[in-house]
Amino acid sequence: MVQVGDLAPDFTLNDTHGSPVSLSELRGTPVVVVFVPFAFSGTCTGELCELRDNITVFDEAGVRLLVISCDSMFALRAWAEQEHYAFDLLTDFWPHGAVAREYGVFAEDSGLAVRGSFLIGADGIVRWSVVNPRGQARDLSGYLEALASL
Repeated sequence: MVQVGDLAPDFTLNDTHGSPVSLSELRGTPVVVVFVPFAFSGTCTGELCELRDNITVFDEAGVRLLVISCDSMFALRAWAEQEHYAFDLLTDFWPHGAVAREYGVFAEDSGLAVRGSFLIGADGIVRWSVVNPRGQARDLSGYLEALASL
């Protein structure tokens, strides 16, 4: 698993419209990468709605929010439209879970990303992380503390 102090593994994934987003192209900007198991699931939706409702905290800190799921681009687009997510949702659908594997948050037994979040500094170094099991939502307070440390 990626640890605090590690250089974050680079990736390029498509967003909900098929446009590629590369972590390396965001160098110079802090980024929070949030892995979620499934679009439309109750816990995932609750977590992302809380992030959506507090996006100004990320914006004020100059932090870009990227959410990654092994769902298809089409499922993620429908979810983003339904819930009015203004941040990037990226598909790790194929090769299935490749980026989640690089970050150490892919559950091989069920083919999904577990709840891992990583704050990556403008220099590409992981500054904070939290990984929760499938049924346990991440607390917003963890994100707020991590952003305050920038």
